[in-house]
Amino acid sequence: MDELVGYRRLHVWQESHELVMMIYKITKKLPKDEMFGLISQMRRAAVSISANIVEGYARSSKKEFAQFLSVAKGSLAEIEYYLFLIQKLDYISINEYEPLEEKRRLVGNLLNGFMRSINRS
Repeated sequence: MDELVGYRRLHVWQESHELVMMIYKITKKLPKDEMFGLISQMRRAAVSISANIVEGYARSSKKEFAQFLSVAKGSLAEIEYYLFLIQKLDYISINEYEPLEEKRRLVGNLLNGFMRSINRS
């Protein structure tokens, strides 16, 4: 990867991007009849997290940035539920669920910390 510039140097974006990749990988294992249901919803929500960090980064004010981070946080909450649901539906095992949930929690913690730092400055 080229030298990290712009939003790519943000740890919260890096981790959220990894979560997107994990979501795409796990959704390939879901039943094909979920293609326009859970698969689509999960992928959209995951991408929304990273995309809102990027869009907020491109905005001119910290207030706007914080607003986009808030939207990212909402999408992360969606992912929390979708992961819980696919595990309860036995689409994935607990061993597949745990690393996804761990990454989701990490992104949440980073997002919360980043939001606090933007609101303070």
